[in-house]
Amino acid sequence: MAHHNGPRKKTRYKLKKNLRERGVLPITRVIQNFDMGQKVHIVLEPSIQKGMPGRRFHGKTGTVIGKRGRAWIVEVPDGNATKVVISRPQHLRPQQY
Repeated sequence: MAHHNGPRKKTRYKLKKNLRERGVLPITRVIQNFDMGQKVHIVLEPSIQKGMPGRRFHGKTGTVIGKRGRAWIVEVPDGNATKVVISRPQHLRPQQY
């Protein structure tokens, strides 16, 4: 048997869009800006593979600590550790208070 451990394994339902969510992504999701220290939710956008964080970070909330090119650097608590995730803005949403 082949070795089936790709980056998108076990994501059949996690990375599936609803019928009415399909199509072109709004441009506001691409050009959104964040401030340092701002809380953001990581919600993976399946139609954009570039700059997508790992599937284990889907649904997590982190803090923006910097910018790298077009992507944002987000610090995410993961158990006792703190992970640094580099993600494009399509996969990030600002936290609503």
